[in-house]
Amino acid sequence: MNKNKRDREFYSVDVGDSTFTVLKRYRNLRPIGSGAQGIVCSAYDQILERNVAIKKLSRPFQNQTHAKRAYRELVLMKCVNHKNIIGLLNVFTPQKSLEDFQDVYLVMELMDANLCQVIQMELDHERLSYLLYQMLCGIKHLHGAGIIHRDLKPSNIVVKSDCTLKILDFGLARTAATGLLMTPYVVTRYYRAPEVILGMGYQANDIDQWNKVIEQLGTPSQDFLMKLNHSVRTYVENRPRYAGYSFEKLFPDVLFPADSDHNKLKASQARDLLSKMLVIDASKRISVDEALQHPYINVWYDPAEVEAPPPKIPDRTLDERDHTVEEWKELIYKEVIEWEERTKNGVIRGQPTALAQVQQ
Repeated sequence: MNKNKRDREFYSVDVGDSTFTVLKRYRNLRPIGSGAQGIVCSAYDQILERNVAIKKLSRPFQNQTHAKRAYRELVLMKCVNHKNIIGLLNVFTPQKSLEDFQDVYLVMELMDANLCQVIQMELDHERLSYLLYQMLCGIKHLHGAGIIHRDLKPSNIVVKSDCTLKILDFGLARTAATGLLMTPYVVTRYYRAPEVILGMGYQANDIDQWNKVIEQLGTPSQDFLMKLNHSVRTYVENRPRYAGYSFEKLFPDVLFPADSDHNKLKASQARDLLSKMLVIDASKRISVDEALQHPYINVWYDPAEVEAPPPKIPDRTLDERDHTVEEWKELIYKEVIEWEERTKNGVIRGQPTALAQVQQ
């Protein structure tokens, strides 16, 4: 494609404090969110005739960490295809060459709300258990490919008005399923697992967070303490000891909706599942597979959703690789150009038209 033709396919629009330079097929851009990984707009795709979300990655080449994160997110999104994982519809850059390359745009399915908003609503047991079921299906699918998300939280889980749910944001995901316990990665504070808190060093925030966990669940057993390395064990043993509360006290019936006659879903089942999930010792915590069989969840069980073939990750060494910013930049550029080449010759995830056919 010559440069002049490529120029004519794009236009620029100011969105908040940022300028989006997007393909002309995308119209009516509106800001819907922003975070460390980028700014997200809603838009109307004139070719697919549907609303979409467009994410402009935030300064992806400012340093090695950002560049690697951008590459990781793009590679993982390109190969994951499951109804409970956000779908990638398009990838593009307005720049014409590797030398000029600086912006990456990801086009995704547009959802109606994130879980932060949904959990403010009054939900019945059917909706609660169905949302949990879908989360577990998505997580199982990722785990099947050795992908650990590492930043699951309500703002990274999105829902449509019909209660369908999808997991998004792979900027912190890892593709290696080993060596993850006790690793000091940064995730949103209130969603850290106990083993993560113990692996993060002993800053005031982490001590406070650990105390909040054991105040509720009780100081873990000696068996658990003996599994910890010496310095972590010393730290845990030197914290105040707590008996913890029963799950009936932590989650009384008044916190739950009325029991459901339709699927026989009850507060007691929801509480039982919580009691198996909120376990400090990861080796005794309920697994994703076990949770999918739990009475509160398995009313929705569909083998096509639960046992969908795992995605094939083309680059298993992704997390061990170390490159300069320029090298990461070239790798990302190749991924974007490869996507453009594939869309010229066929259908990708419901996208029937090539970039060459975009309306001028």
